[in-house]
Amino acid sequence: MFSQGQFTGSSCSIGDKNPDFFEMLSKEEKELLDQHTVTARYQKGEMVCKQRTFASHIMILEQGLVKSFIEADCGNLILQIFAPGATIGLASLIEGNTYFQYSVQTYVESELKLIEITAFKNILKTNPLFARKVISLLAEQHVITSGRFFCFTKKQTFGRLADVILCLSERIYKSSSFPLHLNRKDIAELSCMSVESIARIITKFKEEGLIEEHDDQLIIMDSEKLRMISEHG
Repeated sequence: MFSQGQFTGSSCSIGDKNPDFFEMLSKEEKELLDQHTVTARYQKGEMVCKQRTFASHIMILEQGLVKSFIEADCGNLILQIFAPGATIGLASLIEGNTYFQYSVQTYVESELKLIEITAFKNILKTNPLFARKVISLLAEQHVITSGRFFCFTKKQTFGRLADVILCLSERIYKSSSFPLHLNRKDIAELSCMSVESIARIITKFKEEGLIEEHDDQLIIMDSEKLRMISEHG
């Protein structure tokens, strides 16, 4: 997987723990954000925000699973998968920016907190520790996206799929057995491959005893070999 100083894996997700930078806020700052925060629920497949629409809020994923992606006439490019605890939409903090840089859509029924972006920016101006933590998170997101682009351009198809499976296991579900919330089309989109290629490689992984599928669950049987494929794929 992706590690410090190396672009060896896709690291498709970020924010797999609660954003601790909110602990850096004073009681008054927390109250201010609470006054400018609403909670919204979204159905499976629903758009949370649309690329190039007005950026009115920063999002915290409370429950569920979502993806961010760039839309274009030639197709969509997935940037990241976000697990509960993730902070989404920080790219909208660019000075002078007024719109979302990418779209966000749910994979499953999800719940998000929407924080008014003006209130968020005001606290950034007055709380340097909070601002530093947000900058750190932005940098981490940049590193993860760089790792994914390395994967797309330098790895073969087997390595790309191994990356995705390990990412889902280690960063999203934190288990060697996890539900298949993503269908073949979702996985193909995430790894920049065709659905046919995904089906062929999954069959090969099963034949080699790397993974199994039972009752809508994917089970990793040989994580070390998968990791080797990811690193050398």
